[in-house]
Amino acid sequence: MEGNKTNKKPIRWNVFIPCFLVVGGAAILGIVNNEWLTKVTKGIFSWSLNSFGWLYQVVAMVTLVVVALLAFSKTGNIRFGGKDAKAKYSFGSWFAMTLTGGIATGLITYGVNEVLIYFGNIYGELDGYGVKALSDEAAQFAMGRSFYNWTFVPYAMYALSGVVIAYMYFNRKKELSVSASLIPLFGEGVTKGFWKALIDVLSVLAIALGLASSLGAGLALIGTGLSSAYGIKQGPIVWFVLTAIITATFTVASVTGIDKGIKWLAGLTSKIFYVLLIVLFLIGPTLYILNMANVGLGYWLDRFWTWGFDPGTVGGEALVTWWTMYDWAIWIAYAPLMGIFFAIIAYGRTVRQFLVINWILPASFGFVWFSVWGGTALKWQTSGKADIIATIQEEGAVAGIWEFLKHVPLGAIIIPVIIVALIAAFSTTADTMSTTIAALCTKGAKHDEEPAIWQKIVWGVSIGLIACIMVAFGGGEQGVDGVKYLAACGGFVVLTIFILQVVSAIKLFFLDKETKKDIM
Repeated sequence: MEGNKTNKKPIRWNVFIPCFLVVGGAAILGIVNNEWLTKVTKGIFSWSLNSFGWLYQVVAMVTLVVVALLAFSKTGNIRFGGKDAKAKYSFGSWFAMTLTGGIATGLITYGVNEVLIYFGNIYGELDGYGVKALSDEAAQFAMGRSFYNWTFVPYAMYALSGVVIAYMYFNRKKELSVSASLIPLFGEGVTKGFWKALIDVLSVLAIALGLASSLGAGLALIGTGLSSAYGIKQGPIVWFVLTAIITATFTVASVTGIDKGIKWLAGLTSKIFYVLLIVLFLIGPTLYILNMANVGLGYWLDRFWTWGFDPGTVGGEALVTWWTMYDWAIWIAYAPLMGIFFAIIAYGRTVRQFLVINWILPASFGFVWFSVWGGTALKWQTSGKADIIATIQEEGAVAGIWEFLKHVPLGAIIIPVIIVALIAAFSTTADTMSTTIAALCTKGAKHDEEPAIWQKIVWGVSIGLIACIMVAFGGGEQGVDGVKYLAACGGFVVLTIFILQVVSAIKLFFLDKETKKDIM
C-alpha cells in the first residue's frame, strides 16, 4: 500500500458488528460447548456438499473456461489503472505475495499426505473407480487427482474474483469491495445500503471461517511434527502455544503493512519453498519424479471432464466430498476477499499479466510441487524406505509428511525449516486477509491506505481462537475433521456471491461495450 498511510476513516459498523458477533461468538461457543459447535458445522458440511456438489463442480468448470478466455483473448491487454499506469512491485515480489498469500499451508500439508492417502486408499478414495490400492494405477491416480485438486481449477477461482475487482476499482473508479464487482449485473444499487452490507458480511464470514480452517490444519500438522520429530505430546496446551506464536506473527506483519511486513514475510516464505523444492528434486529419485509427473499428467487429462462434473455419484463420498468438494469450498470461501488483496497489488499490470501471476504460474508451481514431493513419497513407500501410509493410519491425515521427512538426507535440518515455513506460510495468508477484512470494515477504504491497527489485531486473534478450538475438540477420523467442517461452511456461505461474480465477469469482459474501449 503506497506510502503505507494509516486509514483514519470511520468503521462500517453494519459489517464489523455482525461479523465480530458470529466469529467471536463461535470462538466463545467452542470453549463453552465445543461438542455442539462441531456437530452443527458437521451438519452444514454434509448437507451443503452432498446437496450442492453438482453446483460446485459446474461453477469450477465454468470459472476455468472464463479465466482461460480472458488470458488468451484481446481482453488480456487491458491495463489496470489505464494505459499509463506503472506497476509498483517487481514480478518476483508480486508472485511471492500471491503464491504464499493464496496457498497458506496447503502445499506442505498435502504435498505428501494427499498423494499417499489416495495411493493407499486409506479412507476409501479409490472405491468408486475400482482401482486397487498400492497398484501402479493407484500411483497414477494419486498423482493425477492431486494435480486436478491443486492446479488450474482452484487458482482460476482466485484469479476470477481478483480480475473483476481490480478492473472495477482501477478502471471504472468504483470502491474497493466485493459488492462493487457485482455492479455489471445489478448497477450501483448493489454498493449501497442493505445489499452491500450483506455481501460484505458474508464475504468476511467466509474468509474468517476459511482462515480458521487453514490455521487449524496448520496447527494439526505442526503438532504432529513436534510429536514425531521431538517427542512433544500433542494436546490443547501445545496447540494454544502454537496459536499464540502464529497469531502474533501474522498480526505483527499485518500491522506493519504490505510494503514492510507482508512483502518481507512473503519473500521469506517463497524462498523457503523454492529451496525445499530444488533440494528434494536433486536428492530424490529424480528420474522417477519426472516419469510420474508425465504419467500423472496424462492420467489427469484423460479423465479431466469426468472428474470435473462428478458430484460424487461416480467417485464416491470419500474422494469427492471429503477431498475435491472440500477443496472447492475452501477456495471459494477465500476467493472474494483474496481477490481484493490480489487487486490491491496489481495496479499497473495488464489482465494477462495478472492471470499469469495469479493463475498460470501458481498452478504450474503446484504441479511441480506435487510431482517432486508426491513422486518421491510414492517411490519411498513402494521401495520400503518409508512406511508413510502406516503413519497416516495411526496418527491422522496430516502426519505422513513427518515420517517422509525423517528419511530425507539432512532431515534434522529440514524438519525445523519446514516448521518455520508452515508458520510463515500461514502467517502470510492470515496477515493479508486480516488486513483485507479490516479494510472491508472501513468506510471508503483505498488501496494505498492501511486499515486501523486495532481492527487487524481483533480479527487476527478471533481467527486464531476458532482454529485452535476446532483442532483441539473437532479431530475426527482424519484428525482435522473439525476444521474441514469450518471450511465447507465458509465456502457455502459465499457460494452464491461467487457465482454472481462469475456471471458478472462474463458480462463485464465479453459483453460490455465500455470495457472494449480499454482494450489496447
